[in-house]
Amino acid sequence: MTDGLAPKTWLHRVPAGVKLAGLALFSLVLLPVDDWRILAGVLTLVLATYAGFGRPGLARLALLRPLVPLLLIIGGVQAFSGGWHAGAVVSLRLLTMLLLADLVSMTTTMTALMDVLAPFFSLLRPLGVNPRKMALAVALVLRFVPVLLTRWRAREEAWKARTHRRVPVRLVAVFLADILQLADRVAESLDARGFDTAAADRQRKLS
Repeated sequence: MTDGLAPKTWLHRVPAGVKLAGLALFSLVLLPVDDWRILAGVLTLVLATYAGFGRPGLARLALLRPLVPLLLIIGGVQAFSGGWHAGAVVSLRLLTMLLLADLVSMTTTMTALMDVLAPFFSLLRPLGVNPRKMALAVALVLRFVPVLLTRWRAREEAWKARTHRRVPVRLVAVFLADILQLADRVAESLDARGFDTAAADRQRKLS
């Protein structure tokens, strides 16, 4: 499986594990930031990275254009309930995280993602878990990070609209459970398409 951006860039040469760790770190750092100016600055740097890739990078940004109306709606709802500052913060943070996730996705092959994730799932092999299958399932889920983040934001806004309170930890837990169920459904689809058999055939050829 190939990545989504050609020709190769400097970001392609960064190890997949480093990019995944960086994405997780950036997400954790951005979540508590409430200053729209800081978020705007980070977003500018991310957009500059896309622009630095030339025409392919700008074309990739164009593919994400359908998300803009949804981001405006989410920001507008937040602005209506908490003021323009809150709306700007929500929109800027979400857009930045979406673009960061897409940068990782489009410059990392599925094989590289699987190679990083498989060792973690190998710990579950005694429980009957196929590490490669689960690694592929989670790698596919990572490809849908922009969609997942949008779904989370919609759920968060619905909670705040109903209760006018901060999102509780249990809502995060439910969302994570939904993601795991999605990964499990992907794994079941792989089973139905003979992933285990194909993997076994490749292993026999290598041995």
